[in-house]
Amino acid sequence: MRTLFALAAALLTTPAAACGTDTDCMIGDRHYRISMPEGHDGTTKVGAVVWAHGYRGSARGMMRNKGFLKAMSDKGLAVIALKSVRDDWVLPNAPQDKNADGSVEFNYLDAVIADASEKFAIDTDRMLMSGFSAGGMMVWNAACARPDLFAGFAPISGTFWLEPPETCAEPVANIIHIHGDNDPTVPLNGRRIADTHQGRVSDALAMYTNFGGFGAPEPESTEMLDCQMQKNPSGKLLEFCLFEGGHSFRGDYVDYAWERLAAEGKL
Repeated sequence: MRTLFALAAALLTTPAAACGTDTDCMIGDRHYRISMPEGHDGTTKVGAVVWAHGYRGSARGMMRNKGFLKAMSDKGLAVIALKSVRDDWVLPNAPQDKNADGSVEFNYLDAVIADASEKFAIDTDRMLMSGFSAGGMMVWNAACARPDLFAGFAPISGTFWLEPPETCAEPVANIIHIHGDNDPTVPLNGRRIADTHQGRVSDALAMYTNFGGFGAPEPESTEMLDCQMQKNPSGKLLEFCLFEGGHSFRGDYVDYAWERLAAEGKL
C-alpha cells in the first residue's frame, strides 16, 4: 500500500503532471503551456519552438493545433506556447500601449524560459522563437531586446509597430522573416490602426542589416518561399522570405526556419 501511495505522490509532483498541453503552467498571474515530443522519456533534453500567438489568441488555442504539435513532435521538439497579458502583446507603439517599453513581455519571456527549462528537459541552446501576426511583432521585439535567449527568431507576418528602434541589444541574432506577398491585414508597408501604424517590414530589415553588419542579399528560394539571405562577418543570418498569398500561417514556415538554421549550424 505504501508503494502505491508513493507512486501516486510522485506522479502528482512531477512537472508533466503539474502542467502541459491541457493545463496552464503558472508564473505569478501569467501562464504558458507546453507540449513535449510524443513518447519523451522525461529526461533527455530536446529543442523547442517558443510560440507567440496572434491578436486575441491564446496558449490554449495553440495547443489545439494538433497538426503543428505533431509536426514539431516528429522533429523531436517541444512547443512552448506563450500568452499575452490581454488580447495583445504590450509592445512599444501598440494601439493600447503606445508608451510601453516592452519590458512587461520581455520579463515574462525570461520567466517562461527559466521556468520551462527547470520543470522540463529543454535544451536552451536549441530554441527558436516564432509567432504569427501580432505574435510576429512580439518576435521582432524579442529579437531586438533578448537576442541571447534563442538560437534564432522567425517572425511571420508581423513586424515592429510604427517604426523599428534605433538599435538593438547584442549579440546579433539570427532572424528569418516570413510574410505573404499580398497580405491585407499586416501589409508589407503597414497600415494605420487607431492612432498608430503598423511598421514597414523593409524598415525593420534595413535597421537590422545596419545593426548586424549584414552583407548584400542573395537569393535562396524553395517551391514554397522566395527568399533573400544575408550574412554578416560572424556568420549570423538575416533572411527575408515571401510566400504567395495573404495573411495566413502554415507550420511549414516554422519547419523551414528550423531546418534553415540547423543547416547553418545554429541549432
